[in-house]
Amino acid sequence: MNLLSKIYTTAAMTIALGAPVTLNAQEVTLSFHQFQPDGSILAKNVFTPWIENVEAASDGRIKIEMSSGSAAAGNPAQLIGLAEDGTVDIAMSLTGYTPGRFIRSEVFELPFMMQGTVATSLAFQQLIEEDFQNNEYSTMHVLAGFVHSPGQIHTKDPVTSLDDIAGKDLRAPTRIIGNLLTELGANAVSMPLPLTGKGLSDGTINGTVTPWEQVRTTKGIVENVGHHTEFEGNESFYTATLVVVMNKAKYDAMPDDLKAILDAQSGMALSRLAATELQKGDAAGRALAVETGNPIYTIPTSDIAKWKSATTPVQITWADEAAISGIEGWGLLDYAREVIRETAIDNPS
Repeated sequence: MNLLSKIYTTAAMTIALGAPVTLNAQEVTLSFHQFQPDGSILAKNVFTPWIENVEAASDGRIKIEMSSGSAAAGNPAQLIGLAEDGTVDIAMSLTGYTPGRFIRSEVFELPFMMQGTVATSLAFQQLIEEDFQNNEYSTMHVLAGFVHSPGQIHTKDPVTSLDDIAGKDLRAPTRIIGNLLTELGANAVSMPLPLTGKGLSDGTINGTVTPWEQVRTTKGIVENVGHHTEFEGNESFYTATLVVVMNKAKYDAMPDDLKAILDAQSGMALSRLAATELQKGDAAGRALAVETGNPIYTIPTSDIAKWKSATTPVQITWADEAAISGIEGWGLLDYAREVIRETAIDNPS
């Protein structure tokens, strides 16, 4: 028997005996780039188990290689575009890092729209599946959308009322949140999250808005601000939308069974996982502020109406801009709010 015959005979016997065949077991390798560092909640508690779940569910036929933080290609503002053009296969970033492009998604960032991290994330994912995927995300495949936990105010000087925020130079993560801060009389400063600590220490900014969980994750916040302000009640000051998107051509080229596996492990499941872990992370961030000795002020529910009234122009501006793009903004706002409310019934914060 020659060598070729032996190879064929051995392969045939392996199949006949039911032994596992490893040839071509791994069919797809996907690069995944996201801007949060390795030790962050998203990298460690969300994306690592998600990758493990996808690889296990596919019996190893899908492999996802994650690059985090500074190891990711480009900067956070470029990541969605890099997935869109195929430089990377999958990317995660804030939609607001590309201002004005994802207008529908911005509805969830409007002041006091948020009602719990999980409920708002699942509502965002629902609207992606119902509408947004075929519109503003039509050139890519959305694996999941979610929002971060409630945004709070972190400043060098105390903010205990609306009047206190005026004149402050505050980092704003997105266009909508920048509009929100500007409407309240602050000077909104666009700055990448990793540079927040440096901006606070050198005086470029004297405060920032970010969720509690980022106070622990982002170096330099708690050390350089002396005061924190949070909001009482289930309607949060603001949030920001994030998406995990995949290159459309890469997704379309995958075998149908692998697409089904990837989608089943993503979508609502990944949205819920991300929201749950981010919400859990708030406790550690808040505890760090307490341990540091920074006072925490709470805006009571009795004052929320004043804040809502002061930020109404942000909604009006967004609706007007949406109309220019052919979007019925007020209708979308009402629908998004209703979906959040309905989702919050089964997913209380």
